[in-house]
Amino acid sequence: MSDETTLELPFAHRRSPHHAQAVEHHRDWLHRHRDLAAGTADQAYAHWEIAELAALSYPDASAADLGLAADLLGFYFLFDDQFDGPLGRRPEQIARLCDRLGGILHGARPDGTSPVERAFADLWRRSQQGMPARWRARTAYDWEWYFASHAAEAAGRNSGLLPDRQGYLMLRRGTAAMETVFDMIERLGRFEVPQAVLHHPVLRQLRQLAADIPSFTNDVRSFPLEAPRGDVCNLVLIAQRERGCSVEEACAVVLDEAQLMADRFVKLAAELPDAYTWLELTPEERTAAQRYADGLAHWLAGYLHWERHTGRYHTP
Repeated sequence: MSDETTLELPFAHRRSPHHAQAVEHHRDWLHRHRDLAAGTADQAYAHWEIAELAALSYPDASAADLGLAADLLGFYFLFDDQFDGPLGRRPEQIARLCDRLGGILHGARPDGTSPVERAFADLWRRSQQGMPARWRARTAYDWEWYFASHAAEAAGRNSGLLPDRQGYLMLRRGTAAMETVFDMIERLGRFEVPQAVLHHPVLRQLRQLAADIPSFTNDVRSFPLEAPRGDVCNLVLIAQRERGCSVEEACAVVLDEAQLMADRFVKLAAELPDAYTWLELTPEERTAAQRYADGLAHWLAGYLHWERHTGRYHTP
């Protein structure tokens, strides 16, 4: 199977000048929460280059905020990897764990014996700092969606049945946590997108494309690791079933779809100024909306660059 997952984008990735500080900060955070990464070898984790992903995804964040971004990204990967083993086939147990994590969003104290709860409580406390109530409520909902999706994913593993395309997309959009990643564009930039433009059809489409494109390329990249475990929530398998083709051909189909979505992202981004005019945004509101849209593009270019080079998806 080809390892080429490069998409063509008209904008290049950028790297934060605070990358080195983020590396040191994230190393210290992992030491404080070392039980969270107990199942991952230090050397293997270092090759994932999580701080590099943060520096590429949020290139304009301050040094302190880039450290928070690295910690959050590390949490996503370490939390997700818990479900690669036996726990990943116990939906009831996963649901209980995720219910407790959801409770932390609404003021519950973490279980002091749970590394996951302690780590998430720290991240949620830091993420909320300085943000208005509207942002906190929206972001809490997005985290609940992310956590709740894992039990459904476990049930799918147990069934062994391939989901249909729409079912796959619905589940993948939950487990990918992209809405929470995009919420952090505002938090790390210390601004809030006006409600009218945040939910405008053009920006909503941009956000969905920026979320879906990496999921498509990641399914191709991670397929050699997931297939031996019996994971069925992968678009390569769905495309293979739809087309009756080889794995190699299915990977090409998925990447072609991702490129079409990237082209659509570029087209929609060019329409945003017209949306600002129709909504009669003030100059300050335009600036906030454009910073958010630019943040989506930074994420897309940065993630795709990181994905091609990280050691996380190298097959043994």
